[in-house]
Amino acid sequence: MAAKLQHGDDLEQNHEINVTPFIDVILVLLIIFMVAAPLATVDIAVDLPASTAQPQPRPEKPIYLTVKNDLSLAIGDAVIPRDTFGPTLDQRANGDKETRIFLRADKAVPYGELMEVMNLLRGAGYLKVALVGLEKTPGP
Repeated sequence: MAAKLQHGDDLEQNHEINVTPFIDVILVLLIIFMVAAPLATVDIAVDLPASTAQPQPRPEKPIYLTVKNDLSLAIGDAVIPRDTFGPTLDQRANGDKETRIFLRADKAVPYGELMEVMNLLRGAGYLKVALVGLEKTPGP
């Protein structure tokens, strides 16, 4: 039994690219981007309502911490230095860390300075802080 094998160049080279898998990948990516693009928007218009809630009753002896426009601190009417802030506040609150501190700040005080005062309060152990502002009555 004998078999003849041909060793010639019978195979022709195929110079065409199969683009079907490429088109499938592109269509999947297109669908992903079409779905993800609307979800990536950050510009959301929100009309926030004004607060017309009834003011809460004040405690008998509220403790007001004021940040003046020159960044000095005052507890009540007394101006205090920042290095004696914790002990002075403890003395005014009779050592009760659950006392609510009413924080007032001038409009000219930068936001970073107000956060620094809130960090001083947190460092002293006072976590109940109420921000004081002007009350507006709802109008037409």
